[in-house]
Amino acid sequence: MSLKDKTVFITGASRGIGKAIALRLAAEGANIVIAAKSVEENTTLGGTIFSAAEEVEAAGGQALPVQVDIRFEDQVQAAVDKAVERFGGIDILVNNASAIGLTNTEATEMKRFDLMHDINVRGTFLVTRTCIPHLKKSTNAHIVTLSPPVNATAKWLGPHVAYTLSKFNMSMMALGWSAELKAAKIASNALWPRTTIDTAAVRNLLGGATLANMSRRPEIVADALYHIVSKPSAECTGNFFIDDEVLAGEGLTDLEKYAVVPGAKLYTDLFLDK
Repeated sequence: MSLKDKTVFITGASRGIGKAIALRLAAEGANIVIAAKSVEENTTLGGTIFSAAEEVEAAGGQALPVQVDIRFEDQVQAAVDKAVERFGGIDILVNNASAIGLTNTEATEMKRFDLMHDINVRGTFLVTRTCIPHLKKSTNAHIVTLSPPVNATAKWLGPHVAYTLSKFNMSMMALGWSAELKAAKIASNALWPRTTIDTAAVRNLLGGATLANMSRRPEIVADALYHIVSKPSAECTGNFFIDDEVLAGEGLTDLEKYAVVPGAKLYTDLFLDK
């Protein structure tokens, strides 16, 4: 199904996976709402809502950069209102914004625990709740949440229980919405990468250049998401998708172009056993 003139609301779209998704869907002629906090360049992270908007328009889409911190209800409502005023509605919501902290219980400060749950859980719920009335008016509405399959084993809970809880909560909400919104023909799916993805978080917080060189580029997640939201919403809901499995379902199995270093051994992402 064509994405031309469809409106996509993407949280955390100023850089990384969110921006890659924005550019991929913009290339299909979609209107992109870049809902993120960054309005000034951070030399470590890079990218602002305004620089992302310029890239979106260069890629072929219409862009609306909106500064929003998804922890705050008034800011989310204002961002959604601006999107509807500019483009007439919302067809696709991408819950991409997320905070990470791979620390054990004693090492996790409560302000970090609160931040991860305020953004990953409450923020995702709040943005989705605010978008639902507009998604109900779309002819092919999709919600895609960037979160993993719920793999509730000690392996994934033990090392960083606070972060794991927040991501699994995102996934349970995605599954819950698939049931809650089925009658309205609003699809809700989760999407997660098979491997680590070369983002600022990987380079600055997790494994530096070494891990980045064992990763794939954000475009693989963007391409997978494109194929998900191109499907009829009534027929594609309630799934925990993995990016390379989505592409394999489309007959795309040569994924070498996505590797940061072609031929390198790839590092499996969190929450996936293989």
